[in-house]
This record gives sequence, C-alpha cells and structure tokens, in this order.
Amino acid sequence: MAHLHDLTAIEQAEAVRRREISPVEIVRHYLERIERLDPQVGAYVTVTAERALDEARALERGEPDGPLYGVPIPVKDLNLVKDVPIRFGSATYEDFVAPVDDTVVERLREAGTVMLGKTATPEFGLPCYTETYVSPPSRSAWDLTRSAGGSSGGAAAAVAAGLAPAAHGSDGAGSIRIPASVCGLFGIKPTRGRISFAPIVPDLAGMSTNGPLARTVADAAALLDVMTQNTPGDLYLAPPVEGGFLEAARREPGRLRIARYATPVVPEAEVEPDVLAAYEEAAKTLAGLGHEIVDIAPPFTADVVPQFVTLWYTFACMHPVALDKHDRLRPLTAFLRERGHAVRAPDFLQAQAALQLATRFALHVTNAYDAVLTPTVTQTPRPVGWFEEGGDPQETFERMKRFAAFPAIYNVTGQPAVNLPLHWTPAGLPVGVMLAGRVGEEATLISLSAQVEAARGGFWGTRRPEIWSA
Repeated sequence: MAHLHDLTAIEQAEAVRRREISPVEIVRHYLERIERLDPQVGAYVTVTAERALDEARALERGEPDGPLYGVPIPVKDLNLVKDVPIRFGSATYEDFVAPVDDTVVERLREAGTVMLGKTATPEFGLPCYTETYVSPPSRSAWDLTRSAGGSSGGAAAAVAAGLAPAAHGSDGAGSIRIPASVCGLFGIKPTRGRISFAPIVPDLAGMSTNGPLARTVADAAALLDVMTQNTPGDLYLAPPVEGGFLEAARREPGRLRIARYATPVVPEAEVEPDVLAAYEEAAKTLAGLGHEIVDIAPPFTADVVPQFVTLWYTFACMHPVALDKHDRLRPLTAFLRERGHAVRAPDFLQAQAALQLATRFALHVTNAYDAVLTPTVTQTPRPVGWFEEGGDPQETFERMKRFAAFPAIYNVTGQPAVNLPLHWTPAGLPVGVMLAGRVGEEATLISLSAQVEAARGGFWGTRRPEIWSA
C-alpha cells in the first residue's frame, strides 16, 4: 500500500476492523492532504478538523461494526450539520450555523463515518458548476483548469483528488451525475423517496435526493445503504429493497435488456464527438457482456423543457434572503429568483401537472427495459469560468441547459440513475455515461455497474490524476 487514500472506503473500514490502522490515522492523513492540496482543488468550504479528530478518537474506543466504520465521509454544504456553519454556496448565509442535523447526517454518524467537513456547492445548488463568492472554484482532479461540475462539485473534487474516500452529495437535476462524469467517478441518484430530507427540507416536487459519489460501485452502494431511510411526514416513499445495495454490488445482474438513445431533448444541444465515443464504447461493453441493446427514440420531447424551467425558476426562490443582502447574490441566482418570483401559482401547478403527464407516457416506454443508456452530459469537462463567459446570466443558463441536457429527465420521473466513468478523451479528460432504471430498482443498476467495473478491471484501472500522488 503506497498511501492510505489508495484504499477504497470499504478497504479502509476492513483495515480498521482488523486493527491495522485507526480512524485517527485515516483522518489525519486526509486532513494533511486537504491542508496541502485543497487550495488547488476547491473541494471544501469548511474543514472541521478538531471535530473530525474527536469523532475518530471516539470510534477508536468503540467496536468496529459495518462496512464504513471509521471512514471519513464529507457532507455537502446544502445539508445541515448541527453547530457547523452552512452557507448553501451563498454569501447571503455567511453567518448561519445549522441548528439541527439532517436525518441523512444522523445516519452517516450512526454508521461510524467521520465528517471531515462540508464540501463546496454552487449558490443554493442551482448551477451545474461550482463557482461561488464563498470559496474557490471546485476543479476536476484530472485537469485543474476544468470545472468539477455541480452542484455536488466539491464532493466530486474531493473524491477524485484523494481528499476523501467517498462523499455525500445530492441531485436535483443531475447534481451527482454531472460532477461524477467530469471527475471520473461513480455516482448514484436514487429513486425518489429513498432518502428522507427531514427534519426541515421539504420534498415538494420530489426532484431532489441525497446520494453517494465514490471511485467504486461497492463504496457507493455501501454509502447508499447507510443513507437510506424514511421519516414520518415524507411525501414520497421508495419501494423497499431486499438484501441491501452492497449485496447487489456483489451479485451478477443476469442478461438484461438495455435501451439506448443519444438525442438530447433540449433544443440546440449538441452531443460532442468525444461524448458519443463514450456512449458507443459503453454500448459495446454492455453488449460484450451479453446484454441486449435496443435503440429507441427519446421517451421525452422538447415540450417538457419550458415546464421544467418554470419549476427551476421557482426552486431558486426556496432559500429566504434578507433584503439588505440581495446585492451579495451571484448574477445567475438573481436572474433565476427574479423569474421565479414572477411565476404565478397556477402556472407552477400546470407545469408540474404537464411534467407528470409526460412522465406517465415516458415510463410506458422505459419500463419495457431493465436499463436505459444515454450520455450523462453533452460536452467534455468545461474550463473554469466557461459558463459565465460574457457575464450574461441568460446565456449562462442556456449553456447550462445545453450542457446538462440528459440527467434532469430522471429527476422529473423519479427513476434511479447512475454515472459510469468508462471513458477518457485523448487529452485525459473523463467522460461519463448514464444508466437509468425502473423506479425502485437501484439494485439492478448497481449490479450491472459492478459487472461492467469488473470487466474493465476497475473504472480507473491503472489511471490516476497527477494530483493523486502529490
């Protein structure tokens, strides 16, 4: 073993269980790397070093139990951790300290994980890139001139750079899968209702969910097992899973019928050749494993885009901002909030009704297959600053829509979806592909992903970003 961060999260927990390493050793290793390397990466907005060491010392006195005991897992800065500052990526919340824990944070603690800190997120989690007024831009470990995506950009940057073994994230329109794609990671958006947002965050339209990012399928599956829970009052409940997700990562999926399409529903969005190459490579790999691949037309049309945009405008208004702090908002956020406040309640309800109608028709198509393959994003990782070139928030929003033209569909339907890091361009940039499944069937996606991972000799193989060994 060259370094502790070369171990997967599950391997770290196994080493703790065998008393070969201690939770304190692991935490100190990551804290040292964060202090030395994070100024280049921009993964963390808050590092809770003393708290992490205290948690690790307490775990050393306990009896190791569970697949992630003693493993550091940072929390995205859209989630509440009691007594820890939370900024939601916004300068308007610089002095706010969380009054309670989110239930998913409680679950992480109960599983024996250690919180290293809070990972960076764009303002209120709205953009698909992580550039804020409260922390440096989050960058892809594979090329530090490139964005780590968003809104779980800090989480993805941390895992890809070896500043955390795996990370908590959340996904409202691709916010786990987009960063996973541009950072070369495996990420899971679970089924709607799989993970509670209690006690404070409402689930309302049901677009967003918590979920894991990791280098391996098994690590992500183990983390999803930990996060999975419901709380009285949740508006959505996912179908139960037998045996757990880590168990699914360790079994064969059988021969599956997999649909595929690569036509984005967003008008004027174009899929770059490198992205199409990743898509074709994935289809070839899946066919080589014995699965049936079927070309289909996109189950949604461009008619859904304006309806989704209406909802996204209103989501920008969910966080209250004091009148004397409006000048601290980023231009894109101010643009979205202005339009969100102008949406009439009947227009919001009609947009949501239209999306539900489209979902009902789309599921008749996708439910005929065990999985659906598409690109994750339409372009290779974008340079830091690219989305805001020119300073026009309308153009920034259009660039976001064209770049992230595939993943938000499955936030609308509530289906589970994963990013597979299968392809790197000749320039060394990662390009992911997406697999979506039937509602409640994350286990099928996880089992299939693990099969692909094994066939490839691991997603990363012998490849590592330069900063990994720094």
